Amino acid sequence: MTHVLIVGGGVSGLVAAYRLRRLLGPAARLTVLEQSDRLGGKLRTLDLDGVPTDVGAEAFVLRDPAAADLAAELGLAVVHPERAAATIHAGGTTVALPRRTFLGVPAGADAVRDVLSAEGAERVAAEASLPPLRLAPGEDASVGGLLTERMGREVVDHLVEPLLAGVYAGRADLLGLRATMPALVKALDETGSLTAAADSLLPAPSAGPAKPVFAALPGGMRVLVAELARRSGAEIRLGTTVRRLERREGHGQDPGSGRGSAADGRAGLPRDGQPQDIGSGGRAGAGRLPDGGPGGWRVEVGPVPRPEFLDADAVVLAVPAPAARKLLDGIAPEAANAYGRVQVGSMAVVSMVLPDVALPEASGVLLAVGERHRDGTPFTAKAFTFTSRKWGGERTRLRASVGRVGEEQALQRDEDALLADVLADLAELSGVEAEPVAWTVTKWGGGLPQYGVGHAAVVAEIERAVERVPGLAVAGAVFRGVGIPACVRTATAAAERLAARLMAV
Repeated sequence: MTHVLIVGGGVSGLVAAYRLRRLLGPAARLTVLEQSDRLGGKLRTLDLDGVPTDVGAEAFVLRDPAAADLAAELGLAVVHPERAAATIHAGGTTVALPRRTFLGVPAGADAVRDVLSAEGAERVAAEASLPPLRLAPGEDASVGGLLTERMGREVVDHLVEPLLAGVYAGRADLLGLRATMPALVKALDETGSLTAAADSLLPAPSAGPAKPVFAALPGGMRVLVAELARRSGAEIRLGTTVRRLERREGHGQDPGSGRGSAADGRAGLPRDGQPQDIGSGGRAGAGRLPDGGPGGWRVEVGPVPRPEFLDADAVVLAVPAPAARKLLDGIAPEAANAYGRVQVGSMAVVSMVLPDVALPEASGVLLAVGERHRDGTPFTAKAFTFTSRKWGGERTRLRASVGRVGEEQALQRDEDALLADVLADLAELSGVEAEPVAWTVTKWGGGLPQYGVGHAAVVAEIERAVERVPGLAVAGAVFRGVGIPACVRTATAAAERLAARLMAV
């Protein structure tokens, strides 16, 4: 029986398990190993005063249809935002978020005059007349640095960084253009101008009513998590730490490494001398690989004093960069080194249900870099989503995002202090002063990979190194996007690669 271990029970690991089930059929054995006590990773839905509340990713973009297509495949209903528009607080005032921008990069000066100073708007207007801009193959640039050079700093601080901070919790000066805005880089090849490139990526102003940009799931993202787990038919092992991957070559090879042998059909004896089941399916004595198999894997899990060993034909690694680096160190050192160059960012989400108060007629508000209260103190939140305005519903709900790279101290405050600061922000930005009926703070420590300058080359290095290791595939937010659609795509590609190899044996 073919056995595949999926390390990581986030959306990438669960999509990989689901795809493997469809590709390998009902006879295959799939096991998902998740270190925490729940599935979903950065997808997490809580019941807040009886209201399903996403405290991680709350939606997915539709520009990449991968997540929407998966939801349809699973028979899951989706909802789209109400017509309330987003706003931005910049220069001490709140205005509508300009529509004709691509991730904050304006399609022209007229689109951003309400957000920028007169001088800032003129810098945008002059961009198209600058010498043509094109990145050579493999060349990359800092988002903040390049846009400052071409358009001025206001565009970065008032538009681009507030939007990118919501995606990466990162700084525009540290993020690479090629990885964060690949479509813009491609359009630059044809236009030579940032404003012209942004304009080419946006619908024409006369294209009719705007199509929805986002979608969410009634009942929250836990619906997707539960359905993927159910349809995968995988054995789910929560609270399971994977400590070591070991490649096994040949047929019936002794696993060695001083951790006991299954070659004689007995249960292996780990370092503490206590017997543990080993082998595919956890059966004692299953140390030999399937007949005709080209090799396989031995995976050490559990506490150090009492390790357990699992044998498998293939492994999907769908974990954050720091964990992947450790696990691949002895298997694919070039990939491990590349994973080690991926920095991670942290953030927090403050979710709340309010009494029956009127929120602004907007889906939310972003805060430009450096915005301050009237008394001169900085805002704590970087964005508010007025959830009940955006998605509808009878209860008044909202969430605040806190933290960017370099602002980790904001996340170290206790939850009561963080809530008090966020409520003070809300009162000044919206006039809403109300104590929440229910609230929760969710801290995502090191949860967001940073797509730095040269990140595309790092990804290529990881993929080349992993490709040389039979029976191994990787997936996750490290690769070509941190959103749900990108994770669906990397997980699907990983499953298809492994399935093709397994079925060719």
